[in-house]
Amino acid sequence: MSREKQEAELVREALRIGALYMQKRGAGQFEPTDSASEKVRALYRLLVHDQLIQPLAKDQENERNMKHKLALWIERQLPAGHPLKP
Repeated sequence: MSREKQEAELVREALRIGALYMQKRGAGQFEPTDSASEKVRALYRLLVHDQLIQPLAKDQENERNMKHKLALWIERQLPAGHPLKP
C-alpha cells in the first residue's frame, strides 16, 4: 500500500476513533452534514487542547498537515498487528 493511501486510511480511522473520543469526553459530536475538512479541524483542535498531540506552528496550520498529525496520532494508538500499523 502506498504511503499516501495508508495515510488516508489512517486519517479515516482517526476520524472514526476521534468521533467516539469526542462523544465520551462530552465535547460534542460530528453531524452528518459536517465536511471532512471540518471534522479534521475540530478533532485536531480538540487533541491539541487535551495535549494529546503537539500543535503545529501557526504558519504550518493547514488541512494537509493536520491530517498528517491525526494519522501519526492514530498510528500510535493502534494495537500491534493492526492492518494499518506498519
